[in-house]
Amino acid sequence: MVSQLIAYSLKAFGSLTRRESVAAPNAESAIKKICVVIRNATGHDFSGYKPNTLFRRIERRMAVHQIEGLENYVKFLQRTPAESEALFRDLLIGVTHFFRDPEVFKTLEDEVIPRLFDANSTLVRVWSAGWSTGEEAYSLAILLAERMEAMHQSCTMQVFATDIDGRAIATARAGVYPASIAADITPERLARFFTLEPDGSAYRVRKALRDMIIFSKQDVIKDPPFSKLDLILCRNLLIYLGPALQKRLIPLFHYSLKPGGMLCLGTSETVGEFGELFVALDRNTKIYRRCNDHLRALTPIPRDPSPQTAVEASSPPPSPAALPRKQSLREMTEAGLLRHVVAVGALVSPLGDILYIQGHSGMYLELTTGNAGISNIVKMAREGLRSELAIALNQAVKTGDAACAKGLRVKTNGHFSTVNLTVRPQPNTMEPDGSPLLLVILEEGPEMPEARDHTLPDSAAIEALERELHAREEYVQSVREELQSTNEEVETAKEEMQSVNEELSTVNSELQAKVVDLSQSNNDMNNLIAGTGIGTVFLDLQLCILRFTPAAVRVINLRANDVGRPIGEIVTNLVGHTDLVADMKIVLDSLIPKEEEVRTLDGRGYLLRVQPYRTIENVIEGVVLTFVDITEIQRVKEALLKAAAEAARLGVFVRDAHDAITVQDLDGCTLAWNPGAVRLYGWTEAEALLLNVRDRIPLDLQEGALATLAQLSHAEILEPYITQRIDKDGSIKNVSIISTALVDEVGTMYAIATTERVARKSDQMQ
Repeated sequence: MVSQLIAYSLKAFGSLTRRESVAAPNAESAIKKICVVIRNATGHDFSGYKPNTLFRRIERRMAVHQIEGLENYVKFLQRTPAESEALFRDLLIGVTHFFRDPEVFKTLEDEVIPRLFDANSTLVRVWSAGWSTGEEAYSLAILLAERMEAMHQSCTMQVFATDIDGRAIATARAGVYPASIAADITPERLARFFTLEPDGSAYRVRKALRDMIIFSKQDVIKDPPFSKLDLILCRNLLIYLGPALQKRLIPLFHYSLKPGGMLCLGTSETVGEFGELFVALDRNTKIYRRCNDHLRALTPIPRDPSPQTAVEASSPPPSPAALPRKQSLREMTEAGLLRHVVAVGALVSPLGDILYIQGHSGMYLELTTGNAGISNIVKMAREGLRSELAIALNQAVKTGDAACAKGLRVKTNGHFSTVNLTVRPQPNTMEPDGSPLLLVILEEGPEMPEARDHTLPDSAAIEALERELHAREEYVQSVREELQSTNEEVETAKEEMQSVNEELSTVNSELQAKVVDLSQSNNDMNNLIAGTGIGTVFLDLQLCILRFTPAAVRVINLRANDVGRPIGEIVTNLVGHTDLVADMKIVLDSLIPKEEEVRTLDGRGYLLRVQPYRTIENVIEGVVLTFVDITEIQRVKEALLKAAAEAARLGVFVRDAHDAITVQDLDGCTLAWNPGAVRLYGWTEAEALLLNVRDRIPLDLQEGALATLAQLSHAEILEPYITQRIDKDGSIKNVSIISTALVDEVGTMYAIATTERVARKSDQMQ
């Protein structure tokens, strides 16, 4: 079990560090297939999401199902419809809680929301996009309600909350959240906007707050947006989207807002290159104000949505027939160099990683101090080339055109060389994310006089400085974008880790509850077994002791440290029973339980049961010995046998006696009637048991009979006396009767036994 858990953990969490597999040639194709399967199953397209985000969530599902290889997971996804829905849920990383990022909501409360309630506002429209289970939308509605109350102003408020997750929408509409939300909401707000459920396990949103929000299912990427909005909250959604989708959404938000409307993004998100559309109000909390709508006509508005995203629609992939034959890195590099006769060239990725290099590059590139294996051309560039090379790479990636820099002075071994730099995109060579590779060309330029800068006129020098300043500004901008992209990746990983932590916290809570339940069950079971006084010993298939109950110590000399020892090594207190181990082996072989009575040295008797130990899955995993103390049962049994023997002897006497022997209770009901009574009176035993003794006494003698009964209560036996009794045919007989009182252990009379016979004439005469 331990090894399996370790292996599962390594697969499930080790993938977070294996980013190199994203760039594998087959990984891109597999991920595209996965996106198509999800789109067909759910109607939502994730192809525009960041590849690393997709890959991490896919690897997580692969780890859950213990699947090796993306292609194998694609096949599993195609034949398992439920997995498409499960992966879709995993891609929707729902990390949220009430008033998440308190600094952001504090700024919204103090700076943003007051601007929405100006003197002329009678309608406030707010859109919360991608709100997961609704906590953010309710938090915003609370701030709006509090502000409207503080201003004593009547205003219509519309809060639109949208998401693509149907389950999240159902949770938000229900408005029931666990009691743990009390940690995020002040007691005053809890009392005003929530009601505690009767069992105390959850809070329910009050109807007044619930009615402020309109929850709906919407894909912000393909569905038409809302319009004439005062405020948009779209926090921590852009960090999952690729650059193309980010560039599409920011103008869309600009279109949706009224002039002067506010936009609130996540702490790691920005408006990017659309600085002309928004002005930052608070850079720390990423709150922006919409600029004038002079670019409104340029804003793309989604219409007639289709399963394809705008990225796919605007730039459809080339058909397989249009793609050239796949070339090796060397062939691609040499082909580019043949078109441009140069001394040094290198094929690099958009980030500057060298894929292939041609020619003697020592004049321009050098190894840097640090980790071995670094092959980034920017880091290897010599003094005078590095900054211009970084700028040219960024410009070529951004524009898709060649970028050039002439007359660069590169320091080489103490002197300067003149170099012409050209960076050309190679359209037929693509990275897995679709960006083209770049060909860096370094040519030796003509020598220029050292003091050429001093001979330039002032205007020319200023122009050169301005060009250099502009180039450096572009370089700084490219670095800023790279840092922003890195920051988004880190924020995405943080969101995913927080989601995993919340899942682990939930699982841990459930596990803790199960541990408590298991502990309680174990306590109940131990007390039950100990309370029954039954000695029980559990053994494995090798007849080694697993555990035992306290009562078993009376039969087998067990101690706590005997767990794990073979039962055959333990001395027992059994008398005349030396084949206990043999009995257990027979039961294991035949699976037939065995039962017998045994005795211990102290004279106590036990019922020994040997039976197989069966699991819930009906698997035999050992033997169970039980010793039930039957000492008292044996004593009672012996006493009953003795009493039965005595009763049998007495019964023979009563049955064979010639006299009539009867027994009646104190009310006179007949309890016993022997054969002699049948002969004397004529009633059968069955008939007599239905009679009362008064039915057999003449009417004039009944009062005397009662007096005789009173005498019997003071004496156990009455001497024989002569009286009369009626027989079955109605005749009266003179009989001699001896009455005996039957008393219990405490001396109380409970019945009367009589011995009756026909009176002799001599007795009658007396």
